[in-house]
Amino acid sequence: MREHAIITGGSSGIGLATARLLASRGIAVSLIARNPGKLAAARDGIMSQGNGMGEVQIFSANVCNAAELKEAISAATASFGTPSWAVSSAGMVIPGTFTSQSLDDHESQWRTNYVGSLNFAHLVLPHLVAAGRPKLVFISSGAAYLGLYGYSSYGPTKFAVKGLAESLSAELKSRNVSVTVAFPGDTDTPQLRAELPNRPVVTSKLAGGDVMSADRVAKGIVAAAERGDLEVTFGWKLRLLSRTHSMIAPVFRSYQNWLVRRFGEPS
Repeated sequence: MREHAIITGGSSGIGLATARLLASRGIAVSLIARNPGKLAAARDGIMSQGNGMGEVQIFSANVCNAAELKEAISAATASFGTPSWAVSSAGMVIPGTFTSQSLDDHESQWRTNYVGSLNFAHLVLPHLVAAGRPKLVFISSGAAYLGLYGYSSYGPTKFAVKGLAESLSAELKSRNVSVTVAFPGDTDTPQLRAELPNRPVVTSKLAGGDVMSADRVAKGIVAAAERGDLEVTFGWKLRLLSRTHSMIAPVFRSYQNWLVRRFGEPS
């Protein structure tokens, strides 16, 4: 029986790179995103890669809208069968200091990044648990390890995704569902290119200028999920941070405070 993967945020970035990788292995892929035009382009791009690719179908839905998302998941499952992969990749980031951003900025990121992940997990699990070796994947961020200047609206949403993944990993072991949460740093995606011009100087300096390809991140995510790893990070800096963030937090905060005094914006 062929495998089936359902991926939110599958029309671009890490979600699309993951879809390409899974499809190249003959896995049928269902892409869920908001923009029908981008979805169609993503589907056509995957299918143009060559023979032996898995089938691709697309569904326009907003992960913040549980009714829309439920309908898309049900339709995807009716067409391609029980999913063995569920990848929650839909997300957004609006950088800026806390007081410079509106409540709408805070709420839109919370709803997309956390509530969208919550909705997807809750709605896909009844289908996923019927698979032989089901894998549930969340995309968090390196910003989930420490509170970062300029990410007071974005970082907490990724902290919450981390917490959700850790709780589900414990709760779903008895149902044989493997949970993986990824912590990428800056990744070469349309979202990053839109974000960079609006980042505060301090945020850019903390990020360090290292940018990974979406394909590299996708390979790491898929490999970690296949091993059954709970966490996957990328690059030595984030690996170190994942293991020592509680110990190095005071040093990091001192450095961040120095950057804020030198480059910070009035709040």
